[in-house]
Amino acid sequence: MTKMKMKQLILITVLIAAGTSSLFAESKKGPDLGKSVSPEEITGWEISVFPDGEGLPKGEGSVEEGEKIYQQQCIVCHGENGLGETADQLAGAQMGLTSEYPEQTIGTYWPYATTVFDVIRRSMPMTAPSSLNDNEVYSVTAYLLYLNNLIAKNDVMNSESLPKVKMPNESGFINVYEKEKQR
Repeated sequence: MTKMKMKQLILITVLIAAGTSSLFAESKKGPDLGKSVSPEEITGWEISVFPDGEGLPKGEGSVEEGEKIYQQQCIVCHGENGLGETADQLAGAQMGLTSEYPEQTIGTYWPYATTVFDVIRRSMPMTAPSSLNDNEVYSVTAYLLYLNNLIAKNDVMNSESLPKVKMPNESGFINVYEKEKQR
C-alpha cells in the first residue's frame, strides 16, 4: 500500500470516528429504538394458556356462533370448512401423520385444544390479531374442533370444557409444561 493510500485510509477512519462520536454526543439517551411499555400493555400480553386450562378466561362459545364468525373472519384465508386457501388447512384431513402424505390439521397434529384457543386469541384474524373477544375465540375454537370431529355440534366450549377435549396427537409431543410442574 502506498503512503498516499495509507494517509487517505487514516483520514477516512478519523472522519468516520469523529462523525459517529458526534452523533452519539447529540443523542445522550441512545439510538432511540422502540418505545417504553406501560404496565397496562404488559398485562395485556400476559395471556398464556396452558394445556390444563390454566390461563383460560371466563366466557363461552358455541359451534353455531363459531361458524358465523368463521364465515366473516376466517374463510378468506382458511377456506370453506377449514380446508385451506392461502393459509393452512385446519380440518378435513384424509390422511394421518404417519401416512405417505401426512396432513397437519388441528385434528391430526395439534396436541391440545387449549392451544387452538391460544393461537386464535393471540394471532387471528391475521389482519387484526387479538381483535376477537373471549366469547368469539371460544366460539371459533368450538367450530374448528367440531370440523375436526372432536366435539359434537351442540357442545359449548369454556374454561371447564375446553381442557377436557382429548386431541388424537396429544401423545405425539413432549409436555414440557407438565415436566416443569413436577420439579
